[in-house]
Amino acid sequence: MSTGTPTVSELIAQERRLTLPRFGYDDAYALGGLLVELARERHAPVAIDIRRGGQQMFHAALPGSSADNDAWIDRKRRVVERYGESSYLVGTRFRAKGTTFEQSSRLDPDTYAAHGGSFPIAVEGAGVIGSVTVSGLPQAEDHALVVRALEQFTARPQD
Repeated sequence: MSTGTPTVSELIAQERRLTLPRFGYDDAYALGGLLVELARERHAPVAIDIRRGGQQMFHAALPGSSADNDAWIDRKRRVVERYGESSYLVGTRFRAKGTTFEQSSRLDPDTYAAHGGSFPIAVEGAGVIGSVTVSGLPQAEDHALVVRALEQFTARPQD
């Protein structure tokens, strides 16, 4: 990927590359633990949320995070649920068209936020089944943290 802001095509390629063979409770715990570990390494003041369907499977709030991060998580997660794509990709698509999500989506910005940090959990043969979301850093860094964790998670040996 290029330096700077990723393009729409680069973000689409990330999502395709990070499709999982399966995703269950143990996977949510492992991915959540990996995100906590990566965030702690950089002293990132983030909250982390992993959901499958309507069920919250993992949540962690690290030092420096607040309830405001949970509100951002909900808003970014709703974008993934509605569009089936990462919140960063959705916002980037609008910016690539010369507008913003807030100006052109016709969705309530108190309910939806197309800011980086929420990524679809897609399973081979099933499509998008959930989301993994981070809030607390600038949007590009929230997104990058989730992508890094998913890359490491998918690189682990499967049992």
